[in-house]
Amino acid sequence: MSLTATKTVRELAVEIPNATRVFEKLGIDYCCGGARSLEEACQAANLSIDQVLDQLNGAAQPAVSAERDWQAAPLADLVEHIVSTHHKYVREETARLHPLLAKVCKVHGQNHPELHAINDTFDGLAQELTMHMMKEEVVLFPHIVRMEEAALQKEPVLPSAFGTVQHPVHMMMQEHDSAGDALRKLREVSNGYQAPPDGCFSYRTLYQALEAFEADLHQHIHLENNILFPRAVDMESAG
Repeated sequence: MSLTATKTVRELAVEIPNATRVFEKLGIDYCCGGARSLEEACQAANLSIDQVLDQLNGAAQPAVSAERDWQAAPLADLVEHIVSTHHKYVREETARLHPLLAKVCKVHGQNHPELHAINDTFDGLAQELTMHMMKEEVVLFPHIVRMEEAALQKEPVLPSAFGTVQHPVHMMMQEHDSAGDALRKLREVSNGYQAPPDGCFSYRTLYQALEAFEADLHQHIHLENNILFPRAVDMESAG
C-alpha cells in the first residue's frame, strides 16, 4: 500500500481501517473534513507529516488488530452495524448526558458560564441527531438494503419517492457537516475537554463522556460519508 501525503484523509481512512484511530488521537478530521489531502490536514493541525506517515505505516501492519473491512462487507451488514452500534450509542449517551449536564451546570454554571453554552450546543446536536437517525433508519437505509438485494438478484430496483439515492445522501452529508460544526464548538468551549481545577468528579466525568461521544460520532460519520454512501451511489450508477 502506498502512503503518500497527497492522498486525501478520506482515502487513507478507507484503505487503512486503523487509520481512523491515528487520526482521532492526533486531532485530524477524517469524517467531514476528509476531502483534504493528508499534507493539508497536517498543516492545519500543526503536525509533522513524516511523523503522521510513520504512525499510519504502523497502523497498516498486519499485527495491528483491525475492525471488519467495511469496504468489502455487504452494505446490509454495514447498515446493521451503524444502527446497532453507533445509533444505539448516540441514543443511550444523549439520555445519560442530558441529566449530567444539567447537574454540572447547576453546581458550577455560575463560576463557569461556558457550561451553559456547552449545554445549549449539545442539546441542539442531540435533537438534530435524533431526527437525522430516524430519517436514515426509516427512509435511506432500507432503500440502500433493497438496492443491494436487487443487485444481487439481478432485478430492477423499485422506484423511490426521492428519485436517485444521491438526493438523501447529499442531505445526510450536509447534516453531518452541521454535527461536525457542533462537535468543534463543544471542544473549543470546553478547552479541549480539560476540566478546570475546581471541577468535581461529575464535571470530569461529563468532559470524559463528551470526548468519547465526539470520537464515536467521528467514526459513525466516517462509516457513512466515506464508505456507505459512496458505495450506495456507485451501486445505483452501476445498475
